[in-house]
Amino acid sequence: MEQASLAMKTPSSVIKCRAAVAWTTNAPLSIEEVEVDPPKAGEVRIKILYSGVCGTDNHILEGKDKMPLPIILGHEGAGLVESVGQGVATVKPGDKVLMLPLPECRKCIYCLHPKGNLCEKENILSPTGLMLDGTSRFTCRGKKIYHLYGTSTFTEYTVVDEIAVAKIDAAAPMDKVCIMSCEVPTGFGAVFNTAQVTPGSICVVFGLGGIGSAIVMACKASGASRIIGVDINEKKFPRARALGVTDCLNPRKLQKPVQEAVMEMTGVGVDFAFEAIGLIETMVSALKSCNMSYGVCVIMGVAPTGSQLSFDPMVLLPGRTLKSSIMGGYKTRDDIPKLVTDYVQKKINIDALITHKLPFEKVNKAFKLLREENCIRCVLSL
Repeated sequence: MEQASLAMKTPSSVIKCRAAVAWTTNAPLSIEEVEVDPPKAGEVRIKILYSGVCGTDNHILEGKDKMPLPIILGHEGAGLVESVGQGVATVKPGDKVLMLPLPECRKCIYCLHPKGNLCEKENILSPTGLMLDGTSRFTCRGKKIYHLYGTSTFTEYTVVDEIAVAKIDAAAPMDKVCIMSCEVPTGFGAVFNTAQVTPGSICVVFGLGGIGSAIVMACKASGASRIIGVDINEKKFPRARALGVTDCLNPRKLQKPVQEAVMEMTGVGVDFAFEAIGLIETMVSALKSCNMSYGVCVIMGVAPTGSQLSFDPMVLLPGRTLKSSIMGGYKTRDDIPKLVTDYVQKKINIDALITHKLPFEKVNKAFKLLREENCIRCVLSL
């Protein structure tokens, strides 16, 4: 019935619905009535069913990552296509879809290169808060509201460009696969694609939240013999151990820099280090935790706007490798639906990465859980 009703609608009308608007930083989100314009050519309007709450959303709320305001946050969304604009050919009303913070145009040099995935039409490095045509589809209290990464999923309806929408398996449980818009591919891909963790290796993971937990699962699946987890929130340690972490470190309780503790624990440093927090100091600590001759450090955390990464180049000279990864190196529209199908077919299991579920109106409680409790990922139902 849901799909049938969606298919009957036309994209000619504005939809009024609820959305969580960030009017300013360091303040709770405000549940507002917003107007969502119909999709223009090459765009898709989507009824959001579920959305994950990611640490990056929290960094924006805290003012660490600068975004144009007011804005509708959220970038881990699963929903149904409500209507499509002229020329849209890859999805139709009623389709189950994921919204992707990193688009895939399938035409630019990065999309066409076998190793590249940072589409030229991305809206992450220098976020405009607008659609590809330079305008917004959201209005609230007579003001235009900005989009986040071309997605914005803390709303009952959103409009995204077709290149940022992936049709997924019709059997996919939407309350689970919504985290495949960011958490799962970012963590899994950092391990499988970027670092290429080897059996028997020793790994350290800085940050045991959503991305870090996905990294831990992937390291274990890759056959890592030891996984050291680093976090200042010890409430996360029991869940981390259940996922595969063998040793937990709280830097605030150490008498020395965490990288020195890792070196003492391993003798020569780790084979692979992952930074999933987004702080300059933890990025440097992760790099220095690596074996100096062949250790590989992968950064996924988004550092505060304007940050500069600084370390003695002698840290790299002996042979350490510093890499970064966005969305795990996956070509989003091509690869993420395959991950969803793998989950539907029980080839992978991501259930343990979702620890809390709340109704949409409790979005601010979700952020509190993320900051203070043993929350890996909270999923909002809209």
